[in-house]
Amino acid sequence: MALAGKLEKDIEIKAPADKFYEIFSCKPHHISNVCPERIQGVQLHEGDWGATDAVVHWNYVLEHTAKEIVELIDDEKKLVIYKLIEGDLMKEYKSFKFIVQVVPKGEGSLVKWIMEYEKLSDDIAHPEKMMELATNVTRDIEEHLVSA
Repeated sequence: MALAGKLEKDIEIKAPADKFYEIFSCKPHHISNVCPERIQGVQLHEGDWGATDAVVHWNYVLEHTAKEIVELIDDEKKLVIYKLIEGDLMKEYKSFKFIVQVVPKGEGSLVKWIMEYEKLSDDIAHPEKMMELATNVTRDIEEHLVSA
């Protein structure tokens, strides 16, 4: 059985692509204000907000943590890649990347989530719960942006 895997999900939202992209590329620390029941905090450990190579520490549901490096910010493609470097997921995965891309679609957008990972063993489940969290956070941000 393969240890490397990839989960993908497309989510249509009513919020503009530029606004949604800005949250993940430049202002991830605002996410904990939008959905505090899912993301309890996002702190910058190194670098600058909105910059490649910034190191960001996330506290999320059930008191889990993740420290990630911003591997890529592509303003033209509205694409951000976070690479996990520390945290609870490292107990089960050798590597883990969160990729989010936002594509304008009519008056709203299409948010594309991709999770690329390598499990430490065949016994480890695929990260469906992380994709569920990403989906719920996406919906919370959508609601916030649409009602603002």
